[in-house]
Amino acid sequence: MASGTALEAALAAAEEQAAAALRTVAGMSRELKKARAAAAGGQMRDLRRAQEAAETLAGEAARAVSTLRREFTFDEQGHLASGDYTNELLGLAAEAGVTIVEEDDRLLCYPSVVRVLAGDAAIEVDKARDRRIRPSVVLRTLAARQARPARFKPEPFLVSLLAAYELVVAQGGRTYDATVALTDVWSVLTLLPGQGREYTRQEFARDLYLLDQSGVSEVKGRTMSLPASTLTKKTTKVLSTVTMDGRQKLYSGISFS
Repeated sequence: MASGTALEAALAAAEEQAAAALRTVAGMSRELKKARAAAAGGQMRDLRRAQEAAETLAGEAARAVSTLRREFTFDEQGHLASGDYTNELLGLAAEAGVTIVEEDDRLLCYPSVVRVLAGDAAIEVDKARDRRIRPSVVLRTLAARQARPARFKPEPFLVSLLAAYELVVAQGGRTYDATVALTDVWSVLTLLPGQGREYTRQEFARDLYLLDQSGVSEVKGRTMSLPASTLTKKTTKVLSTVTMDGRQKLYSGISFS
């Protein structure tokens, strides 16, 4: 099966083939139980009949398993690496009414940030690796996360924002309440090598939205504000996330007064 073939359909077919094989195995198990009971009671005719039926079903089960292995040749790594998997997931999400937005190499589905790990045939949802990549299963997982309250503590995040903001202001020689680019604040928060990969712009934008929604804005006698941006989405200084109701939300600047 080519990598361009939909993974959902391929897995559905494999699931049905496995179910059919299981039904055959269950029938064989029943015949073996009959054979055991017949042998225990000395019912010779019933014993031979059950043995024959079990042998026939064992052959059918072996052929079913062989067919299952032979026909499932899906190239999942190629499917994930090519972008076909992402397109399939986005298409199924649209049909199911679940909003997912592709942002660079991440998929945003409030409140989750998803990364496709092609080489490992897995996905990463909010840093947790998951090998269950069947699109319908992924959508159910994301929908379940949407139904739960987001795990987010606004106060510690706000403290970190203020510390990074003050460093950006000091470096630029600006007034203490100046509006600065949020991307500059993110750069300060991810100064250590590799931190930009550990805490991405998409995750930062998601956390800004969660902070925005929490209503918490006071820290150490300062009041945070997130001024509306007139910049376009194409500007690298703009951060993007997805809201609770599936809309795109842009953030650009921050100030503390």
